Amino acid sequence: MKVIHVDMDQFFAAVEQRDNPELKGKPIAVGHDAERGVVSTASYEARRFGVHSAQSIQVAKRLCPQLIIVEPHFQRYKEVSAQLNEIFHDYTDLIEPISLDEAFLDVTNNKRGIELGVDIAKEIKQRIFETTGLTASAGVSYCKFLAKIASDWRKPDGLTVIHPDRALDFISQLKVEKIWGVGQKTAEKMHFMGIFTGADLRNQSQQRLTEVFGKMGQVFYNFARGIDNRPVISEWERKSVSCEQTFVKDISDQSAAIIELYHTVLELERRIAKNEFEGRTLTLKIKFQDFQQITRSITVEHILRSKDDILPLAKQLLRQVEFHSHPIRLLGLGVSNQRGETEEEKSRWIELELEFEDWPDNQL
Repeated sequence: MKVIHVDMDQFFAAVEQRDNPELKGKPIAVGHDAERGVVSTASYEARRFGVHSAQSIQVAKRLCPQLIIVEPHFQRYKEVSAQLNEIFHDYTDLIEPISLDEAFLDVTNNKRGIELGVDIAKEIKQRIFETTGLTASAGVSYCKFLAKIASDWRKPDGLTVIHPDRALDFISQLKVEKIWGVGQKTAEKMHFMGIFTGADLRNQSQQRLTEVFGKMGQVFYNFARGIDNRPVISEWERKSVSCEQTFVKDISDQSAAIIELYHTVLELERRIAKNEFEGRTLTLKIKFQDFQQITRSITVEHILRSKDDILPLAKQLLRQVEFHSHPIRLLGLGVSNQRGETEEEKSRWIELELEFEDWPDNQL
């Protein structure tokens, strides 16, 4: 299989700088400039100051006093995303969008009959620039895991190939923190076991990893060997519908929490109807004042569609949360668990941005 991962560079910020020449070369952050606002995307000029996505706007402004906050224009971003999709379809119909600005493409049997994936990636990058005026980075490899790594490697405007013959050496140099699924606690556990790099991980037996990490042990075992059998899925099925809100002021009063819960239920009801989604599990997400986050879930036999279905369950879940002395910063609700789903289908893959030391280019 030949997989290309295309990832637009600083997408939202790049669109804003393209559409407003006065912003070019300046540190900008796309987001809502409010007390609880969050950075959606930061320009590379802003990133030099430590500004990054998912960061508080207030923190970002302290790090970069000259930072320009730009309100997002999602319709523009969707229009550019549609242009990207048209370009991708000129090469293959096996396209798996990850977000508005990135996608996996299976170009094993491409429409142009081009032998090398790297040549297709070059063409796509050039056409994106000619069509949109924006740059993209691309990674080429034999699986999604490595193609994603490759696209992140030489941003911005990068093109990197990880050839099968070089994959194991490439992975060997990775710190385990860079491998998908390895969070802080897992990394600490691996360090205790003497596992610090991909090479160390490869030296562990499958049985040992499974004993310590459960099902994820098999994933770690495979990734350390460059194995990722996930196909590029062109037809995506929605697994959940959710919504959340961050409050201007933290909530510790029960009546205020019930009011906000009610409004969140109404928005969730609207989104369920819009997406014609049928789910049976309701999940409450709470983020407290100190950023600690918890979730509470309940599963029922009937489909959750309306306010009358959801609100009583939401109140039941909220009663399980002690927030009078632990104020709520964010509240969210989501519905998932469609009929007929297997446990494997319910699980999600999360792609991480990984960085590596330089490695020689090759072709695929």
